[in-house]
Amino acid sequence: MSLTATARIAAAPDGSLPVLESAGPLALRRTRATGPYTRVTVVGAMSAPLGGDRLGLEAEVRDGARLLVDSAAATVALPGRHGAPAAYEIALTVGAGAELRWLPEQLVCAAGSVLRMRTTVELAPTARLVLREEQVLGRHREAPGTLLSRLTVRRAGRPLLDQELGCGPGAPAGWDGPAVLAGHRATGQLLVVDPAFADKPVETRLFGECAVLSPLAGPAALVTAVAPDALTLRRVLDEALSVLAPV
Repeated sequence: MSLTATARIAAAPDGSLPVLESAGPLALRRTRATGPYTRVTVVGAMSAPLGGDRLGLEAEVRDGARLLVDSAAATVALPGRHGAPAAYEIALTVGAGAELRWLPEQLVCAAGSVLRMRTTVELAPTARLVLREEQVLGRHREAPGTLLSRLTVRRAGRPLLDQELGCGPGAPAGWDGPAVLAGHRATGQLLVVDPAFADKPVETRLFGECAVLSPLAGPAALVTAVAPDALTLRRVLDEALSVLAPV
């Protein structure tokens, strides 16, 4: 039996959470934070997403608010009984002078799973965003599942970034070739949007052998990485985070 559920968060500038609605396997908990952020941790209340599930997570950071969202553990996409794909939709809105740090744990696509993931971000012109995505194909010594992922970011109503990734069995040919994953099983990215980059743009650089920092056409920077495993990927993206957006 498939599941449909959407959890919701809204953060206010006084540090309160006017909306904190858990749903289905997505249990939201306010947790202790360091620094100026209100922190919400996503706790998996059950195994999900399974094939056929339709899950959603919405977060609104109201004008002047600062919100950090993380998760207690990795999200593991699992196959369902009938082979249907699962869907996971994330919708983020960041208001004027507000900041969102979106730093969940890894998404693991277990063998036999098919997950369609869509993340959409709407930013005010003066908003700041730190967004990390990490995807791991298969558990330890396991064949990869299939992941179809799209990230769309708009700033002041205009496109800032719109990209798709398809990998695993059933993905477009070449996903495991030298132009995409090159045999690696972990991939991720770190997107930082900061109005300060308009006056002081970042410069292109490498982090290790398989990660690159690229300035975007706008006050933003994107780090894209591949790695043999989740631990190596996290180390690379942590280094990039310490350079681009330290707390």
